[in-house]
Amino acid sequence: MASVLVVEDDPFVRSALIRHLTEADHTVRSVGTALEALREVAQVGFDVVILDLGLPDLDGAEALKMLRGVTDVPVIVATARDDEAEIVRLLNDGADDYLVKPFSVQHLSARMAAVLRRARSGSGSGDEDHVRRVGGLAIDPLRRVATLDGAALDLTRREFDLLAFLAERPGVVVPRRDLLAEVWRQSYGDDQTIDVHLSWLRRKLGETAAKPRYLHTLRGVGVKLEPPR
Repeated sequence: MASVLVVEDDPFVRSALIRHLTEADHTVRSVGTALEALREVAQVGFDVVILDLGLPDLDGAEALKMLRGVTDVPVIVATARDDEAEIVRLLNDGADDYLVKPFSVQHLSARMAAVLRRARSGSGSGDEDHVRRVGGLAIDPLRRVATLDGAALDLTRREFDLLAFLAERPGVVVPRRDLLAEVWRQSYGDDQTIDVHLSWLRRKLGETAAKPRYLHTLRGVGVKLEPPR
């Protein structure tokens, strides 16, 4: 069971989401504007937020940025905008996942379950002796801190999870299906989600796909993390 905030101004969609989530034994609160959503997350602790982008008072993408300024609660964006540039922007702005409307309640349930599993297991286990070091990278799974050449990296939850998973297997090519299963907790999906997160992670590591330093993609095979040569 999770505590869910539904941010949706369409009364029909909002009612359907509340009914479905309540039937699944989740605790649900709902609001219809971005400002109400910000007020709710500031006052109430939620496990996940489902955020519609077509809000009447503020564009949902701007609301997402503002939410990220006050909380790191997982956010699943519900959007009718299915172009790649928009999806990349949303993920870069802090969305943990996205759904393109219209979507089924089963699809929502699967995405919610994956996001919640990842968030709840994100604290990891072990102690500071388990810091992974790959070249100038140091990844601490307990504190969820990553540094590059001593400077802290500002990573989203999913970016950290991806980097930490690869750091546990330095020099090993990890198949994309394994990344989906272990980092996204999904048994299926497309490569776009992985590529988007890899692209943003590369920028934070000061590299590009054309000139990789740490993250190396083998087309059609997978991804590996290794120190610069």
